[in-house]
Amino acid sequence: MQKKCAIDLQTAKTVAAAAQLEADSNGWNVVIAIVDDGGHLMYLQREKAQLGSIDVAIKKAKAAVLFMRPTSIFADRVNNGQPGYLEMPGIMPLEGGEPLEYAGEIVGAIGISGASANEDGIVARAGATAMPTDS
Repeated sequence: MQKKCAIDLQTAKTVAAAAQLEADSNGWNVVIAIVDDGGHLMYLQREKAQLGSIDVAIKKAKAAVLFMRPTSIFADRVNNGQPGYLEMPGIMPLEGGEPLEYAGEIVGAIGISGASANEDGIVARAGATAMPTDS
């Protein structure tokens, strides 16, 4: 039986730290949410960001992991005249949600909210690039 890859709390904190570094370097106040491969919250970090961004960050992370793609894809499709995507349950058509991969498997996701959608995407991608590789 092959062991399933999973994100652990230390890895979630490493990803969040990389995201926070990017946000800090740009002066952006954000909420950082990390979910596991089932979309369940593992780690949440907020300092100086508005309270409304908490739920948005979690929903971005959950959408990224459940649909196995960055949430920016849905934003692009809606913005390019495909509003039907807004009817899909669990969709978050805003940048800022990125799947987290390890050894070719999606093991979780990061969601960012608090800055502009584009800035949230930049921060989320910075976090995602901090995922360890399988080598």
